[in-house]
Amino acid sequence: QVQLMESGGASVQAGGSLRLSCEASGYTGSWKCMAWFRQAPGKERERVASLLTGTSVTYVVDSVKGRFTISQDNAKNTVYLQMNSLKPEDTAMYYCARRSDIYNSCSVQASDYNYWGQGTQVTVSS
Repeated sequence: QVQLMESGGASVQAGGSLRLSCEASGYTGSWKCMAWFRQAPGKERERVASLLTGTSVTYVVDSVKGRFTISQDNAKNTVYLQMNSLKPEDTAMYYCARRSDIYNSCSVQASDYNYWGQGTQVTVSS
C-alpha cells in the first residue's frame, strides 16, 4: 500500500518561505512522476510542480516560477517543495501526489494521479 505523507505547512506572512516535504512509503520498485498540487476554497485542484524521479525533468506552473522549486532526495524517498516569496494567493491546501509507475511522464490532470497524501495547509497573510 503506497502512502504519501506531507508536512511543512504553516501560516506565514507575505514574502516568507516554507519547505513542504512528502515522504513516500509502502511501495516496491522505482517511482516516476511525483507532483505537488494545491487547492484553494472554491477552486479546482491545480498542479503546482512535478518531477520525474531520478531525472532532472521538472515542471512548475507559471504563477510560481522563480519562487517555488521542486526537488527530491531518493535516499529518503522524499520530495520537497521549496516556496519562497510567498503571496496571499498561494494560500491553499497543498497535496503530494504520485502517478502510477506504468507512466513515464507527469500529467497536469489531478485525475491522472493514483496516490495522494492527506494535504498540508499553507496560509499566507498580507
